Amino acid sequence: MPRTDVLLVSVASTAGWKRSARELAGSLSRAGVRVETVTTPAPPRVRTFALTDLVEARAARRACREGIATHDPAAIVYCSITAALLWPRPGAVWLDSIAAENRPGRHGIWQRTVERRRLARAPLVLAMSEGALGALDGRRGPMLVVPTPVDRSGPAAAERDVAAVTYAGNPEKKRLEHVLAAWARARREHETLVVAGIDGFDAPAGVRVAGRLTPDEYRALLRRARVFVAAPTREDYGIAPLEALADGCLLVTTPAPGPYPALELARRLDPRLVSDELHNALRLALDDPVAGYRERASELLVPFTRQAVDRTVAEEVVPRLLPA
Repeated sequence: MPRTDVLLVSVASTAGWKRSARELAGSLSRAGVRVETVTTPAPPRVRTFALTDLVEARAARRACREGIATHDPAAIVYCSITAALLWPRPGAVWLDSIAAENRPGRHGIWQRTVERRRLARAPLVLAMSEGALGALDGRRGPMLVVPTPVDRSGPAAAERDVAAVTYAGNPEKKRLEHVLAAWARARREHETLVVAGIDGFDAPAGVRVAGRLTPDEYRALLRRARVFVAAPTREDYGIAPLEALADGCLLVTTPAPGPYPALELARRLDPRLVSDELHNALRLALDDPVAGYRERASELLVPFTRQAVDRTVAEEVVPRLLPA
């Protein structure tokens, strides 16, 4: 009899995937599943996306083989398509996006072909959002939507004394310069934009650098903010804007490509705040917020809550991973 029900294989490439793997392990455990997680070491920096994915996929294969030898799992879940590309054994794949979407041209020269084969053989595909598999045209195994859960972090602050917040953990991907330029055009003298997730740059007028906060500190900042502003080059899942919505911020964002589930929520809440004219959208959010925005955001976020994800995992994922 296997010593472990489910082995999770996670690539330690981003803080988001580390968190996601912990959340899925927690949901499986609460459903009564014996679960173990193996995580690759932090990958070295290499020159191209194609080589980056190869290095990470090889590390995931090694970690998976060691996990199989140690834990003898009945089922395997690969956390990201990259973790599954060179799998030693078929398993379920949990993904936020696919190489066909986020590795165009030479960047995905080998990954796009391999992922089609892996997803066709996967006994189960878990997608963080409905849009995550848009480019596959049905060439995959059975699919369930399982988001990384996002809950409100605590009661709202007595006063929302921060005009706007942005998260710039990867300044190029998050287009921090574009956000700062929009803020320079939009702000009034008394208003401040707080930049989290990055240290060490000279903040222009009306901008404060919060640096790399702990999760609790960051979420406390969101509870004080009126607006969260985003302008990513592309967003696969985008947990930062979802957290901002959960903690009561109005979401101002450019219509970035990618599955980006928060983008659809933002359009439903107030389409004026989704715009390439980011400075205009910022002023609308600050000066003319739609009544009931935060209450409606809470309703729209119900499928993303830990309670909802736990229900999906217990009632739909586990029976497919571990059929009686």
